[in-house]
Amino acid sequence: MTETGLRKIQVQGVHHITLMGADRQTSIDFWEGVLGMPFIFDQPNLDDPDEGHLYFDPGDGRLMTVFTNESRRPDRGPTPAGAGAVHHIAFAVSRATFAQVPQRLEARGIPHSGPKDRGFMDSIYFRDPLGLLIELASYRFDPPAGCTHAEVLLAAHRLRVARGDTHIQQVHVADAIEELVERRQDSLSADRAARNPWA
Repeated sequence: MTETGLRKIQVQGVHHITLMGADRQTSIDFWEGVLGMPFIFDQPNLDDPDEGHLYFDPGDGRLMTVFTNESRRPDRGPTPAGAGAVHHIAFAVSRATFAQVPQRLEARGIPHSGPKDRGFMDSIYFRDPLGLLIELASYRFDPPAGCTHAEVLLAAHRLRVARGDTHIQQVHVADAIEELVERRQDSLSADRAARNPWA
């Protein structure tokens, strides 16, 4: 226990995110019909009987939920972006899917940012029917067995800072992965240094 007697409330992941949606059908058409999230179940909003509450699976078995109201219509204008507001929500997609995103958004007439190079991942941005900024992100790496993306990025961050670089780049990720493998996996070799067998 700390000197002050304070203890952390340890979270273990995102349980769900709930958004204010438009009408029921628009919400289903976007979250399932555009982003492919299976529509799991719906029920009334237990805090507001005039609203529906739709539940979707974003791909990892957790929940993405949407409050719906038949009086709310789509409006692609940006949502408020002041302090305390949600700037955007990012969803993971595979490299294969990421390559198809621009074409599939354009087929629906949805404006987008085009692919953005983020060093360790690629991103593309567009707005949902009520103006919320959505990011589809695809990592450029797979973590080593038994590691998470977060562990790789923490190690890459430390390397980036030590080298005085401004942001995480692929070389930091590659070196972080090597470092994590050496730390987590034993070897019979006493010296695991890089070598050139063709020299």
